[in-house]
Amino acid sequence: MNIQIFGSKKDNDTKKAQRFFKERGIRFQYIDLREKTLSKGEFRSVAAVNGGLEGMINKECNDRDALALVTYIAEEDKLDKILENPQILKIPIVRNGRQATLGYQPDVWKTWE
Repeated sequence: MNIQIFGSKKDNDTKKAQRFFKERGIRFQYIDLREKTLSKGEFRSVAAVNGGLEGMINKECNDRDALALVTYIAEEDKLDKILENPQILKIPIVRNGRQATLGYQPDVWKTWE
């Protein structure tokens, strides 16, 4: 398994995801989205298995301005704006090769073991 967890140090679901893999002795790489975001290729592969671009956006995020910007921007500029504003993404983003989940989903992760 090659687990990557993209999230925020302050996010409880990100902490729970890290604990889930630690408790099972599964090594993972943690990437803080405030320091480094997903590449366009990584983002597209995660979006492809999670309902597309719109499925990646957290409609309940605190940054209402960034959310409004991404919602109403031209379609061809949307990906770049999302990557510039990772605080609007559903987190944690957990990747295992081509598989990926959004949010805390231990039932799915158990099938990866």
